[in-house]
Amino acid sequence: MISYLKNPEIQSWEKIFCRPKLEEKKLSQIVEKIWDEVRLKNDNALRELTKKLDGCEIQDFKVSESRIEQSKNNIDIELRKSILVAYDNIFRFHNSQIKPHAKIEISPGVKCWRESRPINNVGLYIPGGSAPLFSTLLMLGIPAKIAGVKNINIVTPPNRDGEIDDVILYVASILKISNVFKIGGAQSIAALSMGTNTIPKVDKIFGPGNQYVTKSKFFASNNGTDIDMLSGPSEVFIIADKTCNPKYVAADLLSQAEHGPDSQFILATDDKSVIANVQKEIEEQLLSLPRAETIMKSIKNSFLVKFENINDCVKLSNFYAPEHLIIASKNFENHIDKIINAGSVFLGNYSCESAGDYASGTNHVLPTGGLSLTRSGVSVDSFLKTITFQKLTSNGLRSIGPAIINMADAEGMHAHSNSVKIRLDK
Repeated sequence: MISYLKNPEIQSWEKIFCRPKLEEKKLSQIVEKIWDEVRLKNDNALRELTKKLDGCEIQDFKVSESRIEQSKNNIDIELRKSILVAYDNIFRFHNSQIKPHAKIEISPGVKCWRESRPINNVGLYIPGGSAPLFSTLLMLGIPAKIAGVKNINIVTPPNRDGEIDDVILYVASILKISNVFKIGGAQSIAALSMGTNTIPKVDKIFGPGNQYVTKSKFFASNNGTDIDMLSGPSEVFIIADKTCNPKYVAADLLSQAEHGPDSQFILATDDKSVIANVQKEIEEQLLSLPRAETIMKSIKNSFLVKFENINDCVKLSNFYAPEHLIIASKNFENHIDKIINAGSVFLGNYSCESAGDYASGTNHVLPTGGLSLTRSGVSVDSFLKTITFQKLTSNGLRSIGPAIINMADAEGMHAHSNSVKIRLDK
């Protein structure tokens, strides 16, 4: 049963709309043990953990280039076409993010600018095994390639046969990424962070995963390896008014709920009939969905909320800071400027979240757990760093030199002021 709330007071929001919590202490202990094993036993630890956790024995973790190239022969041609449609759209959107940096003459003789440089070595974690999420490889691999990253390493869990799904390998082939490794879970993150005899050490790790992968990324960040973000269970917030289509809203809620038992959805509306109609649609559509059992567990974490007006719905959304926000309304333009916190926003009755997950062009690796308060989703910028440059002429330094000297002396940094004085005394 989905929890129904009417006009919840703002003081209660933090307590009511909390995300599902995981047992952190036990989780940390498990992941720490995995890290210790990888640190001590290198690739042998990876083999032991893969046998224990994935149920298969692997000697050579690296997938051969010939195996990657032949993967397309095992994929339905219509799926290949669909992947190429998604590839083109994702590429176009992310390629537009590359902008030239302006050189600014701050004052006569003082010129400043910045330039972007790609991160040299990155690791991409792609969930696999029973459900190979090849779409995530598109979402990470395309902006990495556009950014100019030289060394891209893919880690992904093998299936019971010790193989990587053909569709993941096919996407790797169209991205021209040859470093694909048959290893997943927390141990793959440890390997990328520390490096092993087989798995290269990387500078930054990207990609969502289960709670063990996420906790391992936390360990990686403490080990000096940068990460994209700590991803939690997926979530969607829908703001709907009387102009919405309840069938569409219910379908969007259910699509989110099938991610996993820890997923969460919230529907906020100013119309009581919307709640009733959406509830009816959820019950009917659920009957035909293969992942109904998972969805039912997710529903226990979810809410239907009735407010007196849409503005309060927007306020709750900004408070919650959802990964996905859908505004199911013909009048969505009226609310765009009010949206402050969200990972990705879907406007109108035909903008389903599934579009962003696969093929509209925007990235689906997004901040969860309220992190959209301060974080953005993955973009080309995620794979870049910027370096600032400045060029001063003699006259330029002379024009700002007195200010530098006065400020440095005031901070007691006399060597700093001297580096200016020594140039001005010529």
